[in-house]
Amino acid sequence: MTARRPASPARIALRSREELAAIRAAARVVARTIAELREAVRPGIRTRDLEHLAAESFRRQGARSGTLGYFGYPGQLCISVNDEVVHGIPGERRLAEGDLVKLDVVAVKDGFYGDAAVSVPVGEVRPEVARLVRVTEEALWAGIAQARPGNHIGDIGHAIERHVAAHGLVVVRDFVGHGIGRAMHEPPQVPNFGEPGTGPLLRPGMVLAIEPQVNLGTAAVRILDDGWTAVTADGAWSAHFEHTVAITE
Repeated sequence: MTARRPASPARIALRSREELAAIRAAARVVARTIAELREAVRPGIRTRDLEHLAAESFRRQGARSGTLGYFGYPGQLCISVNDEVVHGIPGERRLAEGDLVKLDVVAVKDGFYGDAAVSVPVGEVRPEVARLVRVTEEALWAGIAQARPGNHIGDIGHAIERHVAAHGLVVVRDFVGHGIGRAMHEPPQVPNFGEPGTGPLLRPGMVLAIEPQVNLGTAAVRILDDGWTAVTADGAWSAHFEHTVAITE
């Protein structure tokens, strides 16, 4: 689940080996849940059906949803479709052939959080949508490649935006990645843009949720009347990928 920017600066936690292992266990719950959801995505399924699958996956793994009840958010996960960028609420909408569904999953296990997101085509999608998905996932990995000791937060965002811009696409600037651990959103913020060598220094023990959101059109977004769902201002489609990453030696 993305963080809104800006937020006031605060101390960045450096996690112990035991804490890193606990965060990894929560992230594994997320990974297994996403794998089950991917298998279930098909034309005709309701987003509410996917939510029920996620809730059952959490229960089976001894975890709970990290989004349900977060500042009143009503869903077990975020499900955003087509021009919905992030924070879509599960409901009665049925997925159709050619849709693009974004699954943003947060799990809490033994007091620690894991967070990840994927963009899943529903059947065959238009070539430009397939390209959007590919470039967004590549941008995630470009950012992760910069997540190493001695680099800075700005190196991550710069790598993401440079890759996206090279393909004629744009990153969303209203939402950012974040630290994660004992809470879903912790310092530091991790923008999907930035300048190399700027921002907090990356040190072993930091845990980051890196999550580019990339649009086919303008970077601008607006929030629907439900108070949560962010959509592109121009109606162009959006993709989203996220991974929880630990900085180690």
